[in-house]
Amino acid sequence: MSEPRKPFFKMRYLLIFIAIFLLNFIQLPYYYSQPGIAQELEDVISVEGTNGIEEGGFMLTTIELAKATPMYYAWSFFSSYRHIIPEEQVRGADETDSDYHERQSLLMSNSQEMAKIAAYEHADADVTYEYHGVLITTLMEGMPAVEKLEVGDLVTAINGEPVHTAEDLLDLLSGYAEDDQVELLIVRDGETIEVELGFSEFPEEYNVEDGRVGLGILSPITDRDVTYSPNVTIDETEIGGPSAGLMYSLEIYNQLVPEDITHGYLIAGTGTINDEGIVGPIGGASQKVVAADKAGAVYFFAPNVGGGQGETNYEEAKAAAEDIGTEMQVIPVESLEDALLFLEELSDQES
Repeated sequence: MSEPRKPFFKMRYLLIFIAIFLLNFIQLPYYYSQPGIAQELEDVISVEGTNGIEEGGFMLTTIELAKATPMYYAWSFFSSYRHIIPEEQVRGADETDSDYHERQSLLMSNSQEMAKIAAYEHADADVTYEYHGVLITTLMEGMPAVEKLEVGDLVTAINGEPVHTAEDLLDLLSGYAEDDQVELLIVRDGETIEVELGFSEFPEEYNVEDGRVGLGILSPITDRDVTYSPNVTIDETEIGGPSAGLMYSLEIYNQLVPEDITHGYLIAGTGTINDEGIVGPIGGASQKVVAADKAGAVYFFAPNVGGGQGETNYEEAKAAAEDIGTEMQVIPVESLEDALLFLEELSDQES
């Protein structure tokens, strides 16, 4: 009678455990993304004295993002709606997980503020402002700003010109050559500091046209106190980033005006927004179409502006809708006004 081969079986189970561990827990220098959720906003946003008659609903859409493991990496090859993204395209070289999540939260907070302003301005509701300057949220590696500026710095003037908004900052930094210098007035830890900076060409990975120069300030945020009447609140959410701006604006606007602009339809979408109601590009448009379709949306608003690889978010979303065979209609928009004009033409959905 032969002896039991216990050592062999133990070694086999050990190897299986090691393989599972390597496939599921070893992190690669990539991020993995896939379609996320479509979340209705009526229960998230509250305007005092809301009309309370929303028969349909506006939905933000998301993608799920996580550090890639070998298992995720392999899994991405089985669907065109699962993406692998190089780590440097998601966060800076010296940015920790905590820094990244804090930046995403800040971008979401700023997006909500701009969405409120755009909606209130379009609805002729009362909104007032007190400006403080522009916050630095991200600095590009290899650019001049990273040497002298810090995340959290508040820029208040450039060459003596006051800076109130992020648009002011970008306008005042445009049109310079590589051998030019500018002087920034910043507030850091309560102290006002003058900083002199030069310009350089952007790193190749940022896909900026040849010859264009800058300081290396990315995603600046307007720092201001804004008062709304009637008051509006948006519940805290774990969703980060600025891409829900358009849909926030539409829900807020719908609660401000007397009629229900959903006309009984579930309407999803994506797109950043500024306080003038201009819609900007986002990432993951095709994945968000999948999320919206699963949630039963009838219409999907997509920014008709560049989304990467030379195509607009609308073109990307339209191709995805055709690929998955959804009956949901993808609607191109460049502004909040475009979305409102489309909604005005809708007839009420039959019960």
